[in-house]
Amino acid sequence: MTFVVGENCIKCKYMDCMEVCPVDCFHEGPNFLVIDPEECIDCTLCEPECPAEAIFAEDDVPDDQLEFTALNAELAQLWPVITEPTEIPADAADWDGVKGKLKHLER
Repeated sequence: MTFVVGENCIKCKYMDCMEVCPVDCFHEGPNFLVIDPEECIDCTLCEPECPAEAIFAEDDVPDDQLEFTALNAELAQLWPVITEPTEIPADAADWDGVKGKLKHLER
């Protein structure tokens, strides 16, 4: 099993989760983070660290976000691994909890 970054990370992109990851399985895009399912060791450390509550165990991904499992796997192959925190978006708090953010995902 792996963990999956869901919709609420889009435009929030907090870094707390990747800072606790022992295997560097997070990849960074322009306004979203993803978890590489091939690298994730299911340690569970990232999930409680996410201030946006955007990380789910693969079996617990909400029904309306199931496409994010495949999206994480796809984008992890395209985006670079992130091992050091970068600056979070200035308006991250404004986007936290907003629904329908998939259309704002920048690839």
